[in-house]
Amino acid sequence: MTDPTRTQPSELDQLPDRDPEETAEWQASLDAVTEAAGPHRAAYLMRRTLERAEGAGLALPKLLETDYVNSIPTAAEPALDGDEEMEARITAWNRWNAAAMVTRGSKAGVGGHIATFASAAWLYETGFNHFFAGKEGDGSGDQLYIQGHASPGIYARAFLDGRLTEEHLDNFRQEAGGKGLPSYPHPRRLPWLWEFPTVSMGLGPLSAIYQARFNRYLTSRGIKDLSQSHVWAFLGDGEMDEPESTAALTLAAREGLDNVTFVINCNLQRLDGPVRANFKIVQELEAEFRGAGWNVVKSLWGSAWDELFQLDTTGALVRRLREVPDAQFQTYQTRDVAYIREHFFGAEPALVELAKLLSDAKILECFKTSRGGHEARKVYAAYRAALAHKGGPTVILAQTVKGHTLGAGFESKNANHQMKKLTVDEFKDMRDLLGLPIPDSAFVDGQVPYGHPGADSAEVRYLQERRAALGGPAPARRTQPLAPLPAPADKAFASFDKGSGKQPVATTMAFVRLVKDLIRDKETGKRWVPIVPDEARTFGMESLFPSLGIYSPKGQTYEPVDRDQLMYYKEAKNGQILNEGITEAGSMADFIAASTAYATHGEQMIPFYIFYSMFGWQRTGDQMWQLADQLGRGFLVGATAGRTTLTGEGLQHADGHSPAIAATNPAALSYDPAFAYEIAAVVKEGLRRMYGEAAPGEDQNVFYYLTVYNEPMPQPAKPEGVDEGIIKGLYRFNTAQSAGITVSEEAPRAQLLGSGTAIHWALKAQRMLAEEWGVGADVWSATSWTELRRDAMEADEALLRGEERVPYVTRALSGAPGPVVAVSDYMRQVPDQIAQWVEQDWTSLGADGFGLSDTRDAARRYFGVDAESIVVATLAQLAKRGEVKPGAVAQARERYGL
Repeated sequence: MTDPTRTQPSELDQLPDRDPEETAEWQASLDAVTEAAGPHRAAYLMRRTLERAEGAGLALPKLLETDYVNSIPTAAEPALDGDEEMEARITAWNRWNAAAMVTRGSKAGVGGHIATFASAAWLYETGFNHFFAGKEGDGSGDQLYIQGHASPGIYARAFLDGRLTEEHLDNFRQEAGGKGLPSYPHPRRLPWLWEFPTVSMGLGPLSAIYQARFNRYLTSRGIKDLSQSHVWAFLGDGEMDEPESTAALTLAAREGLDNVTFVINCNLQRLDGPVRANFKIVQELEAEFRGAGWNVVKSLWGSAWDELFQLDTTGALVRRLREVPDAQFQTYQTRDVAYIREHFFGAEPALVELAKLLSDAKILECFKTSRGGHEARKVYAAYRAALAHKGGPTVILAQTVKGHTLGAGFESKNANHQMKKLTVDEFKDMRDLLGLPIPDSAFVDGQVPYGHPGADSAEVRYLQERRAALGGPAPARRTQPLAPLPAPADKAFASFDKGSGKQPVATTMAFVRLVKDLIRDKETGKRWVPIVPDEARTFGMESLFPSLGIYSPKGQTYEPVDRDQLMYYKEAKNGQILNEGITEAGSMADFIAASTAYATHGEQMIPFYIFYSMFGWQRTGDQMWQLADQLGRGFLVGATAGRTTLTGEGLQHADGHSPAIAATNPAALSYDPAFAYEIAAVVKEGLRRMYGEAAPGEDQNVFYYLTVYNEPMPQPAKPEGVDEGIIKGLYRFNTAQSAGITVSEEAPRAQLLGSGTAIHWALKAQRMLAEEWGVGADVWSATSWTELRRDAMEADEALLRGEERVPYVTRALSGAPGPVVAVSDYMRQVPDQIAQWVEQDWTSLGADGFGLSDTRDAARRYFGVDAESIVVATLAQLAKRGEVKPGAVAQARERYGL
């Protein structure tokens, strides 16, 4: 039987109907209810039926959106395991000190944010009092991703429990003196407190999911049992606009990550206004998370609303709450009771009648302050539900009022994100509202005082006892003294010293081969974490699949299509490779979790993340800064690098600038190795510095960025005595004479500096200069332009202190005859970093501008970086010095067709 009410075909039309009459009866029943009791009753019955079906385990699609009410009814809320009154007093002190700290700081012009923590205070306090496991218990404790703008409240709590002093609070956002507090969660600036940088919005939720996933990875591989660790990510509803915020939701659901909970503070406001002015952000987020497979818990209304819902016998109140857009609801919070009666309850007769039963005081309480996120019992119930849910992640949507308890001048105002201070009178009103024993006499010269009940007060004892029971202070970052990892056997590195003979080998392949050998090391091999975004075969890593396995929590539930091949696609529950699919952002989040496991879990892991160099710093540079802030360690490898080396791929694949971007990150040690033995030397040094015996004063909290190429070239043998130069960034690879090139002693001289694949163009130019123009040139390998510059800058800084230091690059090139011509496969800005410290005449060649599709030779000629271009540039410099005839330059241009 066909349903006449449908105008579009349905997927159900494709399923056999074994009993059309029964189907028709169900449809007729629905029609009857709709006609007799109205569409709202019919919709209610349908939702309850679907809920029943879901509870019975029937395979039906889930509802993506539920009513605009709490997921947990008041009658089903568990009893709060603690002293509510005591926790309210603690929260009041923390609210006060957070506001006082920012207000006092505003007088120094450093700013700060008050309204976010004011709205979210109970979301944090309930967690600290009852849920967040510390690091002094068993395991690693919980991982807390604190919303960046809420940092004043976290500092206030640390002040209350004695971890911070008034001097610290008075130096909020004033770090230069060494006793200050950073504006937001910055581990590099406050490494004993903060674990995870979050204020670059969107990176916190993304990283939280991959941190939870990496916890499972470590457990599955037998590195450390983290089954008791839970990841909590505190987010703003406005932050969910960032694409990174929702980029990994399906991953969390797909892999059943019930060890992660998102707590989204839905105060309905962005930085400048409503999050969804004409819509409802809570309902939108619910649908998005449910659609992605998450468990959703809504905590929207406080207990004052219970009476209203009990009186709502027709469902009119719930319907009205669902239809009112967020911006209008914000307006209700700021208007008088007459406005609310008219514009909210006046929408339909049933609501008019309901409002007659409510006092003005009750209406104002409900609409101005009573929110699920402002009551410890509501938040406690939501957290308990999140932890009880198994098999997948949970998101808690907690509705709050931005600026709650700060007074009418702050609450729900569009501008409250930019409002940095309260007046003395506003503080006194806040004091009275919170019931704090702070006398008027404490306000000296208009300065708001900090408040503290005393180190031995009941509040502080309660706070500390609760934290002790949960495993110590939180948030906290702990870096136990870890034994250095044993250095791998020299054999793995030394195998590159003899070169490849006549066999061409790309440096990408050389790096992969080196890592293969290092992963076989009995002591440290299991510590390596290979990360790749669905390009393993491009980089020649497929041979690692069967030996290491690709991590999957389900293992391999299918027979791979290439099972009969030697290098088949193997997934395993204890797999070592993280093959993330096409997501550089997810791969970077993996890298950050692995690179900081030494602090988060007390386990040193050695991640290497290999990617198309164009899709690293350019695409995920913000995460590289997050990595630096979080004090991560490991190897980032920009493969198929260079603007002219990746043939045919074109503009958006041709990387001519990643070393320039990497140079801006102080924690990134950037290298552009030319030869396989250079790669081996850099990796060996990186393992020593980050994981082994660091030298006195040497910062271990760095990461390495290596660019490697896909152009197969013969790999030369390693010259004697070049190790220091490789690490410092420059060494003389050969002279014309050592290369077997005949050139007279009186010939003009030049110095050719090349990095990465460009050294091969320099070597060709060296021979052409000698054989065709009678010029003797030395060729230098510039393994790191950036490290040369940093060393030179340190020498300049030392000079300001009265210390005489000559930069390494100056010393290395000192006395080298002739001009210097520098070349790389990147924009000229990359080698030009060191120009001011080179005493010789300087010129550089580079691939500036957009990339293009063509052969390597054609692209190099187009950008003017090929051997012929190097020859002409060198002759031009020598002509300026009068060492070759001026006509030689024009003659060379004509000969080479430049």
